[in-house]
Amino acid sequence: METIVSQIALPEAVGTILGFLLGIGLAAIIYQVITKAKSKTFEQELQRQIEGAKREAENIIKSAQIDAAAEAIKKKEQFTSEMNQVRAELRETEVRLSKREDVLDRLSEQLDQREKSLRKQHEELDSRQHKVDLKDKQLSVLMAQQKNQLLKITAMGIEEAKGLLLKRLEDECEHEMAGLIQRKVDEATEVADEKCREIISSAIQRYATEQTCEVTVSTVEIPNDDMKGRVIGREGRNIRAFEKATGVDVIVDDTPGMVVVSGFNPIRREVARIAMERLIQDGRIHPSRIEELVAQTKKEVNQKVLQLGKDASVEVNVRGLSNKVLSLLGSLNFRTSYGQNVLRHSIEVAFLTQVMADELGLDGSVARRAGLLHDIGKAIDHEVEGSHPAIGANYLKRFNESPTVLNAVAGHHGDVPADNPYTPLVAAADAISASRPGARRETLERYIKRLEKLEEIAAGFKGVENAYAIQAGREIRVIVDAEKVDDESAMKVARDIAQKVEDEMTYPGEIKVTLLREVRCIEFAR
Repeated sequence: METIVSQIALPEAVGTILGFLLGIGLAAIIYQVITKAKSKTFEQELQRQIEGAKREAENIIKSAQIDAAAEAIKKKEQFTSEMNQVRAELRETEVRLSKREDVLDRLSEQLDQREKSLRKQHEELDSRQHKVDLKDKQLSVLMAQQKNQLLKITAMGIEEAKGLLLKRLEDECEHEMAGLIQRKVDEATEVADEKCREIISSAIQRYATEQTCEVTVSTVEIPNDDMKGRVIGREGRNIRAFEKATGVDVIVDDTPGMVVVSGFNPIRREVARIAMERLIQDGRIHPSRIEELVAQTKKEVNQKVLQLGKDASVEVNVRGLSNKVLSLLGSLNFRTSYGQNVLRHSIEVAFLTQVMADELGLDGSVARRAGLLHDIGKAIDHEVEGSHPAIGANYLKRFNESPTVLNAVAGHHGDVPADNPYTPLVAAADAISASRPGARRETLERYIKRLEKLEEIAAGFKGVENAYAIQAGREIRVIVDAEKVDDESAMKVARDIAQKVEDEMTYPGEIKVTLLREVRCIEFAR
């Protein structure tokens, strides 16, 4: 039984051993498989970490590149800003240098002018020195002659000496007579000046208009900006037809509610203004309607102009004027000179001339006629070449005006010599009317610039200490240094200032130059 048991137990032990060995082998195999799998997993993980490190390195490189690019852009912008600042400073420096260069140029010009003035003064001094030398020589000769005459007188007889004394006494009497005549002439001039002032003052007091300043504005108001398109028309046909019919320029710009009519002829400008207003009121704006309305307006304006001329002649009581002359006279109502209505100015001059003529015992009707017609040339001076006095005189010759009136018209600005007393009266009345306060106007800016220019011209002469524009710019008062300007050169300085004002400035009427030279002697008693 034990043998059987032992026989049965032996195979079981072998099987157990074999099973154990197989388990160990299987475990070894499984361990190797697991080891290989872990090794492969570790390699993959390592590879992923390497790739992640590479990607992170690339991101770091890209970020560094971006930061570097941003820093480069920032540096570039900073450099550009600094360059712009440097360029601005260079431009400012260039502007300052340019201004300094201009100042240096002006100083150079002033130095050149002063050098020329000094050269001229040296020449004048040389000339005066030469004249003084000649006078010294002449004085020496005269003294020698006097000595010779005295020597002769000592050897003369009574009759010869008496004749010589009488001759010298006659020369002295002639000299005193010449002085007396000069004093009488000066007294007569003073009396005449006083009389002229009285006559002019009387004329101004007896005739004084309320207002002679008027402004003519050639503008047309429109209800809305859509009307501008209708005024222009399709492809500009309406505005071309209007300009062709009236002979003026129509300016349609961005100015709201306004159309400007521009033209040299005042009558055509007035016709265009009225026609444009009527077209806008009517609303029918097309070429045929424009021509019809302009023709109708021309007739009405011509009748109005003729009526204005007739009214002016009736007001001044001047008769016998042709309708053509009356039409020109009426057209002066649409002409202004420094803002003064020329027709009202002519009527005022006519009455002023008559008042002064009556004071002098002259014919008042001739004076009124000459005064009314003195500016008739201004009605056509934009069509005929020449000055308006000459144009007016030549036009009036066709209607057989008297030589007195023609000379007054042609010579009221001094263009031709006066051959009758009415010409200076018309010139005086013209100056009175133009210089009346409020008669003519200038803008404040132009007025101030004119006064500054007047003082600048006077102050530019050597020896002038101060210069003041007074009497609303009609007089410049100049104060000179008595040590630099003597009595003889004072008249020359005043004349040179007046000449330079005439050459460089434009002004109505005349400007008086008053030069003052004062010598002050100061001493102290101690």
